[in-house]
Amino acid sequence: MSTRPTRHDSSELTSLRGSVDSWLACFDPRSEVGGLLGRPLAERSERGYEHTLREIAQQPVTWLETAQIVSAQAERLRRILASAGIDRRRGSIILTGSGSSVYAGECLALPLQQALDVPVQAIPAGTLLTHPHGCLPPEGPYLVVSFARSGNSPESRAVVDSLLARDDRGRHLIITCNPKGALVVGLAGHPRVEAVVLDEKTEDKSLVMTSSFTNMVLAGRFLAFAGSPEAGVERVEAAAGAAARLFERDADVLARIARSGFRRAVYLGSGCRMGSAHEAGLKMLEMTAGRVPSLSESFLGLRHGPMSAIHDDTLIVAFLSSDPTVRAYEVDLLGEVDRKELGARKLVVGSEVPRSLASRAEDHLVECGGGLADADLPVLDTLVGQLLGFHRCLQEGLKPDTPSTEGVINRVVESFTIHRRS
Repeated sequence: MSTRPTRHDSSELTSLRGSVDSWLACFDPRSEVGGLLGRPLAERSERGYEHTLREIAQQPVTWLETAQIVSAQAERLRRILASAGIDRRRGSIILTGSGSSVYAGECLALPLQQALDVPVQAIPAGTLLTHPHGCLPPEGPYLVVSFARSGNSPESRAVVDSLLARDDRGRHLIITCNPKGALVVGLAGHPRVEAVVLDEKTEDKSLVMTSSFTNMVLAGRFLAFAGSPEAGVERVEAAAGAAARLFERDADVLARIARSGFRRAVYLGSGCRMGSAHEAGLKMLEMTAGRVPSLSESFLGLRHGPMSAIHDDTLIVAFLSSDPTVRAYEVDLLGEVDRKELGARKLVVGSEVPRSLASRAEDHLVECGGGLADADLPVLDTLVGQLLGFHRCLQEGLKPDTPSTEGVINRVVESFTIHRRS
């Protein structure tokens, strides 16, 4: 654990908004993250983490900046929702993207549906491209929200182009980190397309998506706060403060867990936190070049076959719900895992986590701050997953900025043929 605290007070964080370097200077050089950040640039580049760790560590400050950028556009968000009939509860919303970007939609679908009182679903961009008739609402207006780090993935533009040509009921909102991406530039000025562009600091240079993911999730949450942007800013400030405390209290332990003897990992989440379970599992898979296979599942779904994937070499990462009823189901499941003596160790992440869930000496609890609701927690879950993946990547002798040594995957998906329907 760090011996010199990072700045975890909300007012102190707010004073650092926009100054990533000042925030990173708060990390104790004796801590795992601070020590690695403090290495000379040449060494960071040689070890292959010049970008990834900085992009993970910068998130609390960039979240505050994203909140300011998006809350300032609240009136425009209200107009966009109105154009899709959302304000009259007539429309529906599709959240889309590819890979991590669709997991951002999974983190948001249930909270947005509850807040806006219209149907909201997360659908992969590839599915919209291949099966549009089965995905689009059969009637009424709708809004498609596309999440894209760079906006240069082949299917990102192809999906929007296809939907614009196919169906004039739809309006489109692009949430991206890149103002120069093909998705934004190519559709600029289109009467049915709007874009929210985040600060360029959030467009991760690393292969894996880290701060891009969490900042797009937080930007998307402001659709629920379009009528009360101040409330949205308060929720982001609370999450940023909790993230700073997580770095201070738990980052060193997460590094040690990442270096422990597990050879596979299972990530569990319920509701909107299924999205963060998917994203956390993907970080482990990507950053270890597949050497540590991961499985992401709901707590209740684990019993129906996937529990057979938990062996003596498995790390179980459980994102515990803040909802008492949901948590009761989850605690029951974790109790069953303990009774069956499954897995090498548990890591339980959540708000006000009971100490009793650390039933073995190897187990660890990550406290994400009292008072945070499930809708606030996916970005914190994801941060845990990022730190686990990053440190395991180094342990495996790989380079976090470019962990795919054979070029199997790339930062932007390679171009492929887009087949048009007649």
